[in-house]
Amino acid sequence: MTYSENLWLYFTLLFGIIIVPGMDMLFVLANSLTSGRRAGMAATAGIMAGGAVHSLYGAIGVGLLATLLPALFNPLLFIGAAYMAWIGYTLIASSITVSSVEGGTSSGWRAFRQGAITCLINPKAYLFMLAVYPQFLKPIYGPIWLQGIVMGLMTMATQAAIYGTVAVTASRSRTLLISNPSATILVGRIAGGLLVAIAILTAWHGWRTPA
Repeated sequence: MTYSENLWLYFTLLFGIIIVPGMDMLFVLANSLTSGRRAGMAATAGIMAGGAVHSLYGAIGVGLLATLLPALFNPLLFIGAAYMAWIGYTLIASSITVSSVEGGTSSGWRAFRQGAITCLINPKAYLFMLAVYPQFLKPIYGPIWLQGIVMGLMTMATQAAIYGTVAVTASRSRTLLISNPSATILVGRIAGGLLVAIAILTAWHGWRTPA
């Protein structure tokens, strides 16, 4: 297999994982619908930052973490589920309304920070980076650190393309909600409910799967 074929295979797997709706995508969607495009893009940037850290872990190939992964997987999964449930609960309880003015710097920073944390505590991302990612880092293709940079940039670019599209598309729906606060509250609560539901399913998966 040539280096180009290796990268295409990695991209195929990466795209398939990112395009499937999950916690990261729902988080971007919720921020875009309730706070606008700026918050959605900030959330996307945060998830990209988290993806860069995951790529670093994969490139370093921390053998200790790979060894401890079976023991750490479920605790990480439960922590991530609890965090997403908390975000969902705040959306349900806050009765968010939409204004015609985009959120300020603080809301953008908050979305970025929460997006990064959401990505960093996602146990499935750790599983991918520690179990799948290293399989595409091969000495025959050159320096491992350089391959890690290339694959890390591919990961961030794919996240930007998919989640950025979700953010922009969802934010355009806000124009239909500005004049209808009650509908906006409902949308926020539905988004929060989806996050809570995903968190419950994630925790259930961890409970059913032995460490």
